[in-house]
Amino acid sequence: MNLLVLIIIFTAVGGVLSVMAAAIFLLLRDHHRSAILPHGISFAIGALLAVAFWGLIPEAFEKVKPEQFQSLSATILAGILGFFVLEKLLIWRHCHYGRCEAHGDDTQSDNHAHSHGHGHGVAKSAGALIIVGDSIHNFVDGVLIAAAFLTDVQLGIVTSLAVAAHEIPQEVGDFAILLDSGYSRGKALFYNVLASLTTVLGGVLAYFSLEDLHDSLPYFLALAASSFIYIAVADLIPSLHTKTDMKTSLQQIALIAAGVFLICSLHNIAHNVELA
Repeated sequence: MNLLVLIIIFTAVGGVLSVMAAAIFLLLRDHHRSAILPHGISFAIGALLAVAFWGLIPEAFEKVKPEQFQSLSATILAGILGFFVLEKLLIWRHCHYGRCEAHGDDTQSDNHAHSHGHGHGVAKSAGALIIVGDSIHNFVDGVLIAAAFLTDVQLGIVTSLAVAAHEIPQEVGDFAILLDSGYSRGKALFYNVLASLTTVLGGVLAYFSLEDLHDSLPYFLALAASSFIYIAVADLIPSLHTKTDMKTSLQQIALIAAGVFLICSLHNIAHNVELA
């Protein structure tokens, strides 16, 4: 299949389908959402870390000379620090008295950079900020997915799956803010789908520009890895520490391991099929 077609298909999977899954998720009762969402976050952590350390980073280092190892490592470090700064600039929710208020509902456990749950101080402008911020974020995701596909098809596939894994809890949080900002369910769905299409746009534009920048691909892979590492470690993992009982902790560990296992298995299967 043509590489551009694959990029379009899988960027759409990482974008539009994650929005639809989040919309369906919001139809569930509150207590069901509260019970399911933390499990999805645990699984997403494993998937993101597996793609970063099992796929993206090894592939990036394989494509550069040994004397470039330090600059590639510096790119990963700069990416992590850069995403920290970006998150600081894109905090959507208003905080009261030096702390953010939370309802304790299904969005409390989702601390993704662009998916903070709704609180008492959410301004009406937060809805517009969410749409703009989500569009930018999805565009970057599309570029990273395309970079992975231009490097290796099977790496592109597992990267797009990891993007979808962390996009679903993000979109749940985005829906919550839009609804709390006064948007109807129909308008919230429409604007989220519209924002998700920028993933496809980013993938297509990257396909036509990155093909001519082959030497830059390892550094795009390194940035993708730093993005996944930051999201998993800085945003998602802390949300799991709100519950410390043994049963919940074991469930979290098992689901993280399941996310790692699934991505590593898909990566190896795709690699073996490619060799055959």
